[in-house]
Amino acid sequence: MLDSAAVTQRVEDILARHQGREGPLLPILHDVQAEFGHVPQAVLPVIAKALNLSRAEVHGVVTFYHDFREAPAGRHVVKLCRAEACKAMGADDVAAHAKARLGLDWHETSADGTVTLEPVFCLGLCACGPAAIVDGKLMGRIDNAAIDALVERLT
Repeated sequence: MLDSAAVTQRVEDILARHQGREGPLLPILHDVQAEFGHVPQAVLPVIAKALNLSRAEVHGVVTFYHDFREAPAGRHVVKLCRAEACKAMGADDVAAHAKARLGLDWHETSADGTVTLEPVFCLGLCACGPAAIVDGKLMGRIDNAAIDALVERLT
């Protein structure tokens, strides 16, 4: 685990890379998440001060966008599509089954840090719904049997 001085220095390096850029908050937050695997609460005041924003404004952006995490994700990230086309193909049942099998709700990570379950709103794979992304790999036509196989493979 990094100490707070090391974290602050790494964030300041990220801020320096974006100095003079118009509208830098989102790119900075993406870089921070790429660096640490999440956006630590401790860096919000540093970012806010550098951009002349309130901590609440930065926090609002982090919590508004689903791609930003406030805590590290599990070793495996399962994202299930929640958009209408996938729902029409049974995504609600698949999501309920996945939640039950994993013992997780949306945005939760298993206690052992193995799996994080996240909703996404359209993966562009509408013709092959329900769709998912597992560890960055697109999967189509997900059903309960596919969830069962996935849980066995990941856990």
